[in-house]
Amino acid sequence: MDMGISGKRALVCASSKGLGRGCAEALAAEGVNLVLNARTEGPLEKTAQELRDKYGVDVVAIAADITSEEGRNKVLAEAADVDILVTNAGGPPPGMWSDWEREDFIKAIDANMLTPIALMKALLPKMIEKGWGRVVNITSQSVKSPIAVLGLSNSARAGLTGYVAGTSRQVAPHGVVINNLLPGIHATDRAESLDQGVADAQGISVEEASAQRAASLPTGRYGTAEEFGATCAFMCSQYAGNMIGQNVLLDGGAMNSTM
Repeated sequence: MDMGISGKRALVCASSKGLGRGCAEALAAEGVNLVLNARTEGPLEKTAQELRDKYGVDVVAIAADITSEEGRNKVLAEAADVDILVTNAGGPPPGMWSDWEREDFIKAIDANMLTPIALMKALLPKMIEKGWGRVVNITSQSVKSPIAVLGLSNSARAGLTGYVAGTSRQVAPHGVVINNLLPGIHATDRAESLDQGVADAQGISVEEASAQRAASLPTGRYGTAEEFGATCAFMCSQYAGNMIGQNVLLDGGAMNSTM
């Protein structure tokens, strides 16, 4: 199916690997030119070159910390005219309610709520002017089904979800579509880190922890970056124009709900 976005330009954050790269690759396969961002230059440049070689699209790679004002300014200097924005930032570390102080919450909110909001504020005006735009915020399944040990993530991402709920409806009349994409467990570095946490807590191997968590899912497996990217590409497509302010869950069926 032709997504109708060939020739568009997208900014994809945290896209050197994992779910961000999955989204970048799916967009590149649709002929979308890319601005890629991640903190570490080496892996980012490697990903950028691989996407150029494989798909023949224009790819600009900008190594910067997107959660800092300096890093955002560096990225936005190159990405001010993009048609598509995919926000993404690594989640804060797990822990117990008693572990977290005010500073921990401020750091989580900066990364997982205020950074996506700042990017949207910077890029939405040009999308509105053009009468077309797509924003996909990569958040977490914890927005719909909170995970106790991820209280920092639960809190910050819930705040972003509330912001999107209102903003998406304000910009929809201008042809700009904003939605959130909520991953459950996917085979990424983040999953490996959480597997290690389970292994340490239970005194088992990482392999056992991974198998245990996979068995808890109706699919019996972790999701893949390719599946995630394909869903993201659809949400950025010409066919998503009537999908406004939604939270699309990709969790292998982990959340048991009728609605």
